[in-house]
Amino acid sequence: MELVAKVLTVSDGVAAGTREDLGGPALERVLLDAGYRVAERRSIPDGREAVRDALRSMAEGFSGLIVTTGGTGFSPRDLTPEGTADVLEREAPGLGELMRSTNRFGALSRGRAGTLGTCILLNTPGSPTGAVESLEVLLPLLAHALSVLCEPGAPHPPETGGSTATSS
Repeated sequence: MELVAKVLTVSDGVAAGTREDLGGPALERVLLDAGYRVAERRSIPDGREAVRDALRSMAEGFSGLIVTTGGTGFSPRDLTPEGTADVLEREAPGLGELMRSTNRFGALSRGRAGTLGTCILLNTPGSPTGAVESLEVLLPLLAHALSVLCEPGAPHPPETGGSTATSS
C-alpha cells in the first residue's frame, strides 16, 4: 500500500500571507522522510467552518493521512478541533492522547484524531516543534492503521496485536 498524506495549515496569518508557514513544511519533511508521498499542502484561515470545509474537500476521493497544524490551543480563534469534530465519523482518542504525551506542553493541545471515510485525520499544534513531535510519536502506528482502514480484510500479524491471520 502506498503511503499518501495531505497537510493542512490552519492560521489566519499564513492564509493572509502575513506570516510564514513553518508547521506545514516541517510536517511535510517528516512525512517524506517516513516514506509518504505528500499529495497536497494547503493553508486556510482559522475557524470552525473553514476547517470543516477544507477537511471534507481534502478527504473526498482520498485514502490516506490528513494532518493539520494550528488552531488547537486556547485562543478564541483556535477552532480546529471543533471543525474536525464536525466531520469525524469515528474518533481515535488514543492517538490524541499519545500526541499530547510527547512533552509537558502537549497538555495544552486540544487536537482530535479519528477517521473520515478512508482517511485518518490528525490535529497537531501550530508550533513546528509540537507538530513534528506529535506526528513522529504516531509514525510507527500509522501505516498499520491505514492498511486496516483502507484495505478491509488485511492480515493482522501477531507482532501488531493480532493472534490470527485476519482481524475479527
